[in-house]
Amino acid sequence: MTAPRLAITIGDPAGIGPEIALKALYAVRSRIDAGEFALLIVGDIKALERASAVVGVKCPQAVVTRAEAAGAPPVAILNVGTEEPVMIGRICAEGGRQAFAAVEAATRLAQAGAVSAIVTGPLNKEALHLGGHHYAGHTEMLADLTGVSGSVMMLAHGNFRVSHVTTHCALSDVPAKATRERIEDVVRLTNQALQRIGIERPRIAVAALNPHCGEGGIFGRHDIDVTQPLVARLREEGIDVTGPVPGDTVFVSMRGGKYDAVVAMYHDQGHIPVKLLGFNVDPSTGSWSALSGVNISLGLPVIRTSVDHGTAFDIAGTGTADATSLVEAIDYALLLAESK
Repeated sequence: MTAPRLAITIGDPAGIGPEIALKALYAVRSRIDAGEFALLIVGDIKALERASAVVGVKCPQAVVTRAEAAGAPPVAILNVGTEEPVMIGRICAEGGRQAFAAVEAATRLAQAGAVSAIVTGPLNKEALHLGGHHYAGHTEMLADLTGVSGSVMMLAHGNFRVSHVTTHCALSDVPAKATRERIEDVVRLTNQALQRIGIERPRIAVAALNPHCGEGGIFGRHDIDVTQPLVARLREEGIDVTGPVPGDTVFVSMRGGKYDAVVAMYHDQGHIPVKLLGFNVDPSTGSWSALSGVNISLGLPVIRTSVDHGTAFDIAGTGTADATSLVEAIDYALLLAESK
């Protein structure tokens, strides 16, 4: 069996992406040398060479073209950089253009079967927009590049997994977007993803949109009229789904082992508990020193995992960025690629 090849995009070259890409490479290099998998780093070679000097990890020497990617050495670089300068720690259009170019190249390679999965580094949405690519984030970008609708963002921190009905939209738009059809799609995709990683009969909870599940209609009827009958129908089909469950207790229940995943109704409902668990904060400074957690895209024709943090422009170029989340994203990508 041929070892899977992963494409890692470095994200915005002005951020910490190049640094954590090399740190992650160092962390998994023994596994690559043992033939477990191969790694293709997609990004600006100049940014990687600059990061190499900062983090003290040797930059890969093999540089390949898209046509050579499938037969590349176990560790190689696909350069998407240009002559346009990018200043470390600064938002700029070129950083956004390169971040998009890396994702686009990795996606096309995945579609062609040249790589088994994509692992994305952090990009900056403002830079992306300045570069002419008007996406709300990676998930929407990948959906557009692969021509699909209805993709789902799932965050994972160990056995704590949260899928999202809506993500990057105004809170006032959530009720209209959280339709019965959309919730059903998210539950089904979440169930399939958990089965792929080895959970034979996943236990899924659907978080309520309103406080106390609407309190009998006093605080709204969405949970009563939309979620409740849907959950009943899915249970009749054999899916082990429960809901609606009040949003202020459902994550505690999952942490206690009652559920394998929670379907959250909106961005912050799902992101806050995952990041609260994932951030390792230094009490002496109040700043985070490491972050654990993975962002996984469901419903795409390609496998994509990602770090669960941003570009961290404030520490870019210092060599202090932690690569834990990226290494975890690599492990999740391999798990999904092997199950495929």
